[in-house]
Amino acid sequence: MNQSKTEWDLLPLLKSESETEKELEKVKKANQEFVKKWSTRTDYIKDPKILKQTLDEYEILLRNYGNSGNPGYFYTLKFELDQSDAGIKAKLNKIEELEKELRNAKKFFTLNIAKIPESEQEKFFSYSDLEKYKHYLRRTFAEAKHLLSEPEEKILTLKESTSHDFWERLTSGLLAKQEAKIKIKGKQQTKNFSDLLGLLDDPDKETRKEANTALTKILDRYTEIAEPEINAILSNKKTDDTLRKFARADSARHLEDDIESEVVDAVITAVTSRFDISRRFYKLKAELLGLKKIQYYEKNVSYGKNIPEYKWEESVELVKKTFSNLDNQFLQIFEMYLQNGQIDAFPKKGKRNGAFCIHQLITQPTYIMLNHTNTLKDVTTIAHEVGHGINNELMRSKQHALYFETPKSTAEVASTFMEDFVLQELLKESNEEQKLSILMEKLNGEIASIFRQTAFYNFETELHNTFREKGYLSKEEVGKMFKGHMSSYLGEMVDTSETDNWWIYVPHFRYMFYVYSYVSGELISKYLQAQVRKDRKFVEKVKEFLSAGTSDSPKNIFANLGIDITKKEFWLQGIKEIEDLLNETESLAKRLKKI
Repeated sequence: MNQSKTEWDLLPLLKSESETEKELEKVKKANQEFVKKWSTRTDYIKDPKILKQTLDEYEILLRNYGNSGNPGYFYTLKFELDQSDAGIKAKLNKIEELEKELRNAKKFFTLNIAKIPESEQEKFFSYSDLEKYKHYLRRTFAEAKHLLSEPEEKILTLKESTSHDFWERLTSGLLAKQEAKIKIKGKQQTKNFSDLLGLLDDPDKETRKEANTALTKILDRYTEIAEPEINAILSNKKTDDTLRKFARADSARHLEDDIESEVVDAVITAVTSRFDISRRFYKLKAELLGLKKIQYYEKNVSYGKNIPEYKWEESVELVKKTFSNLDNQFLQIFEMYLQNGQIDAFPKKGKRNGAFCIHQLITQPTYIMLNHTNTLKDVTTIAHEVGHGINNELMRSKQHALYFETPKSTAEVASTFMEDFVLQELLKESNEEQKLSILMEKLNGEIASIFRQTAFYNFETELHNTFREKGYLSKEEVGKMFKGHMSSYLGEMVDTSETDNWWIYVPHFRYMFYVYSYVSGELISKYLQAQVRKDRKFVEKVKEFLSAGTSDSPKNIFANLGIDITKKEFWLQGIKEIEDLLNETESLAKRLKKI
């Protein structure tokens, strides 16, 4: 077996940077040829046979070139490895301009398909050779009533930067540049905004307090800018929704994500109705930490000091063992990533923090970024990100380029599925003290990704609805709303009295309503895990689900498995899994006489 690599090998994308212009020319030429051939024709929206030919050519274009081909992907990844490189930023900006230009040039295509009258649509659905594109057509027809004319659509694309992106970058950019001097173990140190956020989880209480004080001052300093910024973004969203005739502020997101509003409503209602679980968790955490009340800024602080370190090689072997027990194909995909240089494992200067899994064209490799530092979280992060990768490879094997994507509503299913099974493996090897720490860490993550994100969604809903009633919101009004929704899931054991301006740094609120996807993904994953634990053969159903991509809506994919996700009861099953885990953790804490 080949030796594993721990750095990205980007040679499959570009042999050298000198090839950039030549490769971009290929992308431009392929797009221009498609536009030239079809932009002046309308026969494909009348004849199913010709539409099949057009869609086949469109699929080949998306398969091999997209809007930036290999160079766009290459420089995106290079930037993640060194975010301080001005040369890479400059190349990325030029490529983004090209992408916008090519997207605009092709707008005619989906706009024309969307114009096919409802009375004519059945003719295309019943044409057997179009079966492979049936759901793509269904989605395009659903978007039709919200589309404007081609010139108007181009204007909306062009105004994205000035009416949204630049506003969002203003606040996030200013915050990213902020630094503060704080005392850490008696020594004065200068930390940037990102570092300060990380220090909120530091085991040392005084360090957390210092970091919070510095962050609060920074956020207070930028409230005067954040107020018009958030109002500008809310106003732009209202304008777009009015032009496109969306009845609800979140409707555009649901349509884009191919998820019915009734499904999202069922998810959010189900979780909100069980905020008692998250409140119980913070009560338990406060007792374990020996605190009368947890400060808002320290709600994610870890409990326990006896968690062992997990070196890279140990972590990899643990994940391999887990995948092997679940399905040999999962193991093979992970080993392929390790051998082909598709995982960048360790921190380095200039490299982005955190972790992610990324893919673009169906013909390009998946890449995974990690920042492994031997913690428990790093082990589950490997499983989480490789889970996304497994999802990609299963889709790649079954779908064409138009369906090579995970719907946002189910994007976190594979990742959390794999993560939880690795966690179960870790628990087998742990003593009771370690087990309590691990269970608390697991619950902490699930409370954040399910209950906190639901509170975020509720906040966004009130924020947009109130703005549309009033026309403008003061920073005090936004702060009051935010504090109310945070208190709703945190409960009385967490002090939210100084959270008025903490909405400012959260990027989710500028990208509108996508946080439900964390919630739905985790809860669907919980359901699938429970089925696999009952019957290991059910993993084949899991693989079938993960390979579906966007070939059908999540609602229909689940309906084919005999499951109705429009019902609140389905989501409550996943929430019950979390409640059971909390019950187990409370019992263990009592047995160990920690509470």
